Amino acid sequence: MGDRDLRGKPVADRILAAVRAEAEALAETGWTPRLMSITVGDEAAVDVYVRNQKRIAARAGVAFEERNFPADVTQQELEAAIAAMNVDPRVTGIIIQRPVPPQISIKALQTAVHPFKDVEGMNPASIGAIVYNELDLAPCTAAASIELLKATGLPMEGLEVVVIGHSEIVGKPIAFLAMAEGATVTVCHHMTRAVSVHSRRADAVFVAVGKPGLVTGDMIKPGAAVIDIGINAVPGPDGTESIVGDVDYASASDVAGWITPVPGGVGPVTVAVLMRNTITALKRQKAAYAGRFSGRDAAAE
Repeated sequence: MGDRDLRGKPVADRILAAVRAEAEALAETGWTPRLMSITVGDEAAVDVYVRNQKRIAARAGVAFEERNFPADVTQQELEAAIAAMNVDPRVTGIIIQRPVPPQISIKALQTAVHPFKDVEGMNPASIGAIVYNELDLAPCTAAASIELLKATGLPMEGLEVVVIGHSEIVGKPIAFLAMAEGATVTVCHHMTRAVSVHSRRADAVFVAVGKPGLVTGDMIKPGAAVIDIGINAVPGPDGTESIVGDVDYASASDVAGWITPVPGGVGPVTVAVLMRNTITALKRQKAAYAGRFSGRDAAAE
């Protein structure tokens, strides 16, 4: 079913075109979107991700700045740097590149990023907002996964959705985002007794566990949409690594109506959503700034 491949590039291109138009319009009013990327220690591990983000940011009309901290930086030093970025009007959004050294708490750093500048959607306040159907700064991978499902044209209202994996930044947010669109959602995890019983009845299956080949074709309802969020490096017979998802693509693609390839599925859309979140953050900051100063003017009268 090669023609049913749900590739990320067309979806990402559509999002980026809209982002660029908004970025140019905002820049004309004096508000230029700017992303600040934080890396800690050896950049080689994340260099490919940062280069990709920088390249896509340029396409989207978003300025991109990198700041690297030494591997022995303390939690307090990083949080102080983030606090300074939070109040810097030139910084629209803050991205914390992973991994970070063991002495650093990634969750504490994500909490330190002000919700207005949380373009990754990782601050607990941003994730909590999803429960109240405030969806515009959702975690990027979760939002990208829902965008891909929408690209199938399947009506979201009443759609039977199964999410396999219940992480705080992917599985759980996907469930809330799908519910907000009107879907009926089941979340499966490591204590679920018979995952295949749930997945076989689903119109759409999201898989985000980190186990290659976890979901096979016999676990999928014919014609269902399969969104594979897993990224696993698997060594081949010759010792070279290949990147595969959590779904056994060969068997699942014979059954599924739509299936995302890995790589080339969720990944490109995730970076596009990051850029869209940057524009959302900038518009929030602009509105807050205007409101603060119009309130000050009114108080002076």
